[in-house]
Amino acid sequence: MKSQLNKKTIERYSRQIILKDIGILGQKKIFSSRVLIIGAGGLGSPVIEFLSRAGVGSLGIVDDDKVSLSNLHRQGLYNTSDIGRFKVKIAENKIKKINPNTKVTIYKIRLSNNNFKKIINNYDYVVDGSDNFKTKFLINDFCLKFKKVLVTGAISKFDGHIFTFNFKDKKIPCLRCFFQESNISDDLLNCESEGILGTIAGIVGTIQANEVLKKILNIGIGLDGYIFILDLLNLNFRKVKLKKRKSCICK
Repeated sequence: MKSQLNKKTIERYSRQIILKDIGILGQKKIFSSRVLIIGAGGLGSPVIEFLSRAGVGSLGIVDDDKVSLSNLHRQGLYNTSDIGRFKVKIAENKIKKINPNTKVTIYKIRLSNNNFKKIINNYDYVVDGSDNFKTKFLINDFCLKFKKVLVTGAISKFDGHIFTFNFKDKKIPCLRCFFQESNISDDLLNCESEGILGTIAGIVGTIQANEVLKKILNIGIGLDGYIFILDLLNLNFRKVKLKKRKSCICK
């Protein structure tokens, strides 16, 4: 996004620019950033909204799903009139109204080994808002191969997990170091069978957006090599260091 820092633009982002860790130079970094968001549901909705409001220059959104009635309690980009329409198209239209300076590219597809190769190198940061482990491992493996920064989120019931992997650092573990494919079930992420309080999705997705902005700006303490575990029913929060598994693909 080639945003000129004119009076109107400065006013739009004034509450960010005034922060000593951001300033004009930081805002320019946000303008020039390219972020791919996979999944436009409970996690993707707040990520898409807050990154566009922050001024991220280019957003890619991957999702092949349509809005259903059961989505509305946790997916803040959509309303009743959107039911039956493709999420990526609605998200694109909403972003144009929120921030017309953000370039939006939509991918109405289900990710695969073939189509991901054509997409991933257009972006520097990847946000995983998917709801199944097959997709999460696919995203993990491609980000590892192409040395991208990946922010992964997972939610169930009253709980949330957030991981950040900067795969430019060879010492960083990956998602497979924590979740071993043979020992997990998608039931862990299934809102239909396990249930989810709508606010949990909003909180975890917002933290994911926050982690992306910190990475773009290179500020603060991140989650590289850690998992942030949130028990929002009992307000227990833990940051746990991940260990690199010797037999993992990221060794």
